Amino acid sequence: MENGKAYAMEGDVYFSVDSFPEYLSLSGRKLDHNLAGSRVAVDTRKRNPADFALWKAAKEGEPYWESPWGHGRPGWHIECSAMSAHYLGHVFDIHGGGKDLIFPHHENELAQSRAAYPESEVKCWMHNGFVNKDDQKMSKSDKNFFTIRDIIDLYHPMALRFFLMRTHYRSDVNHSDKALEIASDRVYYIYQTLYDCGEVLSPYREENTSVLVPAEEQDMVNKHHSEFLDSMADDLRTTDVLDGFTDLLKAINSNLNDFKKLQQKLEQQKKKQQRPKQQKQQQAQKQPEDYIQAMFALETEIKTKITILGLMPSSSLAEALKQLKDKALKRAGLTEELLQEQIEQRAVARKNKQFEVSDQIRKQLGRQGIALMDEPTGTVWRPCEPETE
Repeated sequence: MENGKAYAMEGDVYFSVDSFPEYLSLSGRKLDHNLAGSRVAVDTRKRNPADFALWKAAKEGEPYWESPWGHGRPGWHIECSAMSAHYLGHVFDIHGGGKDLIFPHHENELAQSRAAYPESEVKCWMHNGFVNKDDQKMSKSDKNFFTIRDIIDLYHPMALRFFLMRTHYRSDVNHSDKALEIASDRVYYIYQTLYDCGEVLSPYREENTSVLVPAEEQDMVNKHHSEFLDSMADDLRTTDVLDGFTDLLKAINSNLNDFKKLQQKLEQQKKKQQRPKQQKQQQAQKQPEDYIQAMFALETEIKTKITILGLMPSSSLAEALKQLKDKALKRAGLTEELLQEQIEQRAVARKNKQFEVSDQIRKQLGRQGIALMDEPTGTVWRPCEPETE
């Protein structure tokens, strides 16, 4: 009011949009787009139908506070300007909110803050999209809403985070069980890869070495680091960031497999007390220390970046993998004991050459989100995206 941007009228105080040329700069709307009366009844006393309340006179029986204009209460928008100015100052970095708040709430908040204190500034406005359920907007009336508690009863919290990051924060998120299954499967793959890598690297962590990271893996790490920063600096393009881990994870698994094969080969040569036949060719191949340094570099890059994203588990990787498996069993309606019984039934069927029976057990578990893998030491399982019929 002191700056000539508001006026009092019969106990109410209104912001004058005509006195503030910046109005609608946040939303990019035009004044003729503002449909008076679309939200509340039109107050014909206002100088402009778009003027909004800063202070409302109290009606009979309503809570009220004393003010220079009589008993009343703050307008809908003014509390946000008051709180941010008090706790953050007139200039702060980030203001968030749902995209439905851009107009009128944030538009009016910005206008009243700058009209009162012209130095007021928000460096970055971040408006998030809505959460839909199976392509329909969530609403209690349609009974298609859910809570975070509902989700993490069946899915690991990190799977939920991954699922949310798969969609850019400004876009609507479409929640579906299939999307959560995919996210859970991806998180398991990341943790399993890092766990396997950590197990192999464990004996070498305290070693001092002058061996450099091989050029191929070093280039890969440098490229990923640069692309990660570019994507995050460009309005948090988390979808691209998550896709960017694929090549690094593949490279870890490739190095793990090749390292294990080379170790076996060297062990066999040692037992036979043989030397490598072609020295020149041997020098061109990766040595064990090359694989070790490559995996250290790849592991560090992935762990650093998923920590930034909040996707590194607070527990150990082993514990997180167990939790993911426990959630998968719960979704499948199984216990570890029941699953082991089916694995044993399948083993008996295979032994008796009843391959149709064994295949049926494997397919049924696959439809429940349980993948079986036959290894030299026996059959193991891991969670997977449920197979379709």
